[in-house]
Amino acid sequence: MNLDNRIMAKDLTTSDIHRKNILNNKYALQEIQKEIDFPAVVFEGSLRYTKRQIAQFYEIDERTIDRYLESHSEEISYNGYEVLRGVRLNDFKSLYDEFQKQYGNGNDIDVATMDESIKKTSVLGIFSFRSFLNIGMLLNESERAKQLRSLILDIVIDTINAKIGGNTKYINQREEEFLPSAIREFNYREAFTNALDNCVVENKWKYAQLTDAVYKSIFHENSKEYKKILNLKAKDSARETMYTEVLDLIAAYENGFAVFICNKKEEIGRKLTMSEANSLFKLFESSHNAAFIPLLEKARTLMASRDMAFRDALHEKLKNYVTHLNADDFEKFLGEKSMTLEERLKENIDVFKRLKDR
Repeated sequence: MNLDNRIMAKDLTTSDIHRKNILNNKYALQEIQKEIDFPAVVFEGSLRYTKRQIAQFYEIDERTIDRYLESHSEEISYNGYEVLRGVRLNDFKSLYDEFQKQYGNGNDIDVATMDESIKKTSVLGIFSFRSFLNIGMLLNESERAKQLRSLILDIVIDTINAKIGGNTKYINQREEEFLPSAIREFNYREAFTNALDNCVVENKWKYAQLTDAVYKSIFHENSKEYKKILNLKAKDSARETMYTEVLDLIAAYENGFAVFICNKKEEIGRKLTMSEANSLFKLFESSHNAAFIPLLEKARTLMASRDMAFRDALHEKLKNYVTHLNADDFEKFLGEKSMTLEERLKENIDVFKRLKDR
């Protein structure tokens, strides 16, 4: 689905998950930085701003920033706000003095008139680019911050679209581990359908019913519900859009249940009816629940959180599992090692040839 057509209402002032998803996306931050072009002191290899600069940019009083520093101290500090003292502060002051000389004239931010208190202070709070954006995401008192939030959301959408070619339907396939997981899942799926053929009486709905039983056990949605949430077409394969961890868990369920079915058939000496097969799945599910819980929690969290961030899709039945993505998630799906399935197949064609010749 194209994100331009499905923009959920994201209120950055109230949603720490959406703020973190943006601030942990280095690819979006790079584009935001280019677009804003807010001059800063380069201190220890990073852009840094004083509170006065931040206040001037957002056209607010410095005391307003102080209030947010107090109410969101942990979050803003995590994103790069820190207080300098001693040698590091003296180093920053020297760099800031040079910065004034370079940007003192003709700039929206009046850095030339830095008050004497900064020169004399023994402690000074400075903001990274991330914490500067963090303040803008929180501010209700600034029209300029509101405009910046709108710009940020547009850039995030454009960045993801540019990285993946404009369609997030198969963003799951860009992960390096997707292909081997998809192959494993295909093989276990075949064992599952063979077990249904051999051990359950003929019924044209048995594959769909028991597949949905697996889906509902793992992520609380049947195939139809899943496709609707992701805006997939009827002919689209749900599994081709699922993340590696979800596919691995589906494979574990189907392989385990296939053995369960076959053992039951041997025990009773005949094929199972659909009613018996459904009851047997409930027994399988309950008897393996304790072993699956850690994997279920991980799969649900990853599915719900990644689909919120990448596909702008909310799995209502998994909303309690939604959390922010970390930098590794963005690297995994948008970074240098990510690629389309077609590209990965071409890259591994020699491996497939060797496997075929065995």
